[in-house]
Amino acid sequence: DEDGYPIRIQHDGDVISVYKHNQKLMKKTGDKVKAGTAIAIVGGTGNKADGDHLHFELWHKGEAVDPTKYISF
Repeated sequence: DEDGYPIRIQHDGDVISVYKHNQKLMKKTGDKVKAGTAIAIVGGTGNKADGDHLHFELWHKGEAVDPTKYISF
């Protein structure tokens, strides 16, 4: 798989956050999580990975959005 071990989190307001290329997932489908909860261990899995890193995406109502407009990094 090109994304390695991805995990997706459904948030209120039709928002989904996506984290790809994880080494290990620490949550499974249906688990509830709170801010600050570890959900995965970063890795470099998947055909498109070139080393350990976090690939992060943010989606709203099925459309990809720029996360810098919603999250202060």
